[in-house]
Amino acid sequence: MVLVLPPLSHSFHHHHQPSITRRNAKRPINRCSSRFIFKPRSSLSLSAQTPRTETPSTSAYEFPLQLITNLCQSKNLADALILLQENSQDAIGSDTLSSLQRKEAMGVLLQACGQHKDIETGRKIHEMVATSNQFSNDFVLNARLITMYSMCGSALDSRSVFDNLKKKNLFQWNAMVSGYTRNELYEDALLMFVELVSNTGFKPDNFTLPCVIKACGGILDLSCGQAVHGMAVKMGLLGDVFVGNALVAMYGKCGFVNKAMDVFDFMPERNVVSWNSIICGVSENGIFRDGLELFREMMACEEGATPDAATLVTILPVCAGEGDAGMGTLVHGLAVKLGLNQELMVNNALTDMYLKCGYLSQAKILFARTDNKNVVSWNTMIGGLSTQGYNNEMFDLLRKMQMGGDELKANEITILNVLPACLEKSELLSLKELHGYSFRHGFEYEELVANALIAAYAKCGSLYSAEHVFNGIGKKAVSSWNALIGGHAQNGNPRKALDFYLQMANSGLRPDWFSLGSLLLACSHLKSLYHGKQIHGYLLRNGLEIDLFLAISLVSLYIHCGKSASAQILFDKMEDKSLVSWNAMIAGYLQNGLPDEALVLFRQMISYGIQPHEIAINSVFGACSQLSALQLGKEAHCYALKALLMEDVFVGCSIVDMYAKSGCIQQSQRVFDMLGEKDVASWNALILGYGIHGHGEEAVELYEKMQTFGYKPDAFTFIGILMACSHSGMVEEGLKYFDQMQNFHRLKPKLEHYACIVDMLGRAGRLNEALRLIKEMPEEPDAGIWSSLLSSCRTYGAVDMGKKVAEKLMNLEPNKAENYVLLSNLFAGSGKWDDVRRVRQKMKENGLQKDPGRSWIELGGKVYSFIVGDSLSPNLEEIRDMWRRLEEKIQKIGYKPHTDSVLHELGEEQKIEVLRGHTEKLAISLGLLRTAKGETLRVCKNLRICVDCHNAAKLISKAVEREIVIRDNKRFHHFKNGFCSCGDYW
Repeated sequence: MVLVLPPLSHSFHHHHQPSITRRNAKRPINRCSSRFIFKPRSSLSLSAQTPRTETPSTSAYEFPLQLITNLCQSKNLADALILLQENSQDAIGSDTLSSLQRKEAMGVLLQACGQHKDIETGRKIHEMVATSNQFSNDFVLNARLITMYSMCGSALDSRSVFDNLKKKNLFQWNAMVSGYTRNELYEDALLMFVELVSNTGFKPDNFTLPCVIKACGGILDLSCGQAVHGMAVKMGLLGDVFVGNALVAMYGKCGFVNKAMDVFDFMPERNVVSWNSIICGVSENGIFRDGLELFREMMACEEGATPDAATLVTILPVCAGEGDAGMGTLVHGLAVKLGLNQELMVNNALTDMYLKCGYLSQAKILFARTDNKNVVSWNTMIGGLSTQGYNNEMFDLLRKMQMGGDELKANEITILNVLPACLEKSELLSLKELHGYSFRHGFEYEELVANALIAAYAKCGSLYSAEHVFNGIGKKAVSSWNALIGGHAQNGNPRKALDFYLQMANSGLRPDWFSLGSLLLACSHLKSLYHGKQIHGYLLRNGLEIDLFLAISLVSLYIHCGKSASAQILFDKMEDKSLVSWNAMIAGYLQNGLPDEALVLFRQMISYGIQPHEIAINSVFGACSQLSALQLGKEAHCYALKALLMEDVFVGCSIVDMYAKSGCIQQSQRVFDMLGEKDVASWNALILGYGIHGHGEEAVELYEKMQTFGYKPDAFTFIGILMACSHSGMVEEGLKYFDQMQNFHRLKPKLEHYACIVDMLGRAGRLNEALRLIKEMPEEPDAGIWSSLLSSCRTYGAVDMGKKVAEKLMNLEPNKAENYVLLSNLFAGSGKWDDVRRVRQKMKENGLQKDPGRSWIELGGKVYSFIVGDSLSPNLEEIRDMWRRLEEKIQKIGYKPHTDSVLHELGEEQKIEVLRGHTEKLAISLGLLRTAKGETLRVCKNLRICVDCHNAAKLISKAVEREIVIRDNKRFHHFKNGFCSCGDYW
């Protein structure tokens, strides 16, 4: 009897993840039946079907047959064949072997040829059978021939033997059906079965049906499997353990776990394969917890089936999928107890489990102790190292594998395990070596390998090579198009991703969920709302909007296109919101400058009982940074500590950044010092923090220190250090580091670096140098650079240069109100009111409106905002009264309204009244009303602080003996005892 074993693959389909509905109804039998080993009648069992006759007891007859059997067992098939030939005479002389012994010897040798895939020896025996008058039409030997060829992978030879038979019985039909199934020619197996049922009088038996059912599962043909299931019921074969096992495996393979469970529950006989089949069916569909529970039930049965190697190989991937290293360790102990730990496939599965559960050291020990490693052993270890990012170790292991002889050469699976590790340009040479190896060994045009090569080349920045591999594929499947479209969408050429999709559509192929996800990603990168809406419409028409992956991609699209409200509508429609969807929406609000909404959604997420992971908590810190919401940031910091998220380097970096941007640079330094693991981003966050606080010397000291610890500055490091020099007036130092960046660290400056230098020179009044630098830049300056220079022209009253700069700026951004405001302020500062009116009229004609001044302050975990001209703020009169009292106090110590800060054509008294309404003054007044004596006030402003408010804040800090921290759109100002940390240089 050939058992129909369940498949050992543990992948599951994206669209179909059923859950088990366990029946509570009374079952006809106990699941833990003691009759686990059931031996059915088999149409291929020689002992059951072939009549036995007494053979002579003389050693002359017994010795050759036994010797042939021994030689087969020791894999000496050639010697066994010679002995058979020497002791076989068909027509002349007296037989040394009786005819029955010759037949049995041929059968034994054919079985051994099949087991060892020795097709050449098998062909010689085939010739002996075919030329023998006695055996040429023997049912059993011809069935053995068919089976031998199928076991050697030659289904054509099996079919040739079958077609040349003059007479056939059920033996040969079953052998053919089994052979096709064994070689995964499932459609041929089903056609053979249909021919058997339709054109012969033979009745399928308990050997036929398991093979046919397995073929149905192989092509995922549920309706065909159900038809065979019905036939088994009518024929009374449903109680056969092998038929039942095959049905369980088939339903599991097709994704119908409940049906598999129904068959399993009502099986009158079960063996270990039954348990293996149901556990495998459950785990293949991603229901790992139920797979573990079934394994526990199997072990708890009083007279349960003893787990075999297949059981352990089935349950260990379930442990890996669930991340249950504890259960995996118990299974390891069970393997040792049962003596199965010497089985290679068990060792391989254990290694895989430890790797996927993150226990790399245990996996390495197990791998090192495995003596008889095969390709699977090496592939498992290489794949684990690749997944966990240990690329150097992975490539070293690959080289060692290649030194292990021809039997251990890398195969397609090896290549597929290694290619995902090729993620950067630095890996391009290794990738080309892998490509060359694949080409030499004929793997290159295997669909999976070709797709992986395309994806790897795209990630390494070689989109041309990715296209070259794609063009070499003969018949391009959707998956190959997906690899190319996804590669371009993810790696810098989204426009071409759309072009390739159109080519795919023109070729007659329909997109799948992966194609559509890649298209949405491309539209997100392009910020192409038009094309994105077209794809959204396609999803609606085809009922695909409910797919969670595509729904999240749609949310991301609308977020990238600045349509947060549309993204929220889609998010609200999701019935089963995953952690990823919450993360996408919270991060989206943050990206679109809506930190308040991000925090509201985060609180909602917590209220639903969803525990945030690193991504969500990083978004919260980002929102707190934007709002300078220190109290909320502290609460989030406490949550990260309790949730043990501080070990994540990104979380630590976000907290450093949050404290710095909330005005607590000392706390930022303390968090940085306590980080267990630092990376360049952590150093960059603190350097930038010192920069926006105007602590240039501290930033420079930190920059030098990071290098002594072995960290190499990157482009972001220099943005921080140049900004620090700019805000501190350290112009010469800034120019030195800019030169060092290019000539020592070999980093090419980007526009952001040039913007820092222009800002630094402009703040110092070195406008001509700034303009010269802009003209000498290797690339065209962007609007940000021209805007920075125009702002400096306003500060130093350089009207003529400002006009020329403004002209450049308007050409780049003709519809941005802020640019017109800068030009208007330039003219207003020089008293050119006609020009001011002209600029403002132009704004009006273009339908542009400046952003109103806004300040906010966090008090008791709540953020209070003030907008210029808003007379509806609660407690406004109380706040204004507080300011009048403050004004009286500071006037006594030298405050005089700086009316030049009012860039409107008004009288002096009117200008003073306007100054009283500046939002930072109202925020300070509220802070003094609502906080205890001595408490630091922290105010944020969306615009640059004016001279009058700056002077007032200095004097208020002295009059009320408080520290006041104001963050404007450029930097932090710390006011204390009548002085500002900026030294009046801003």
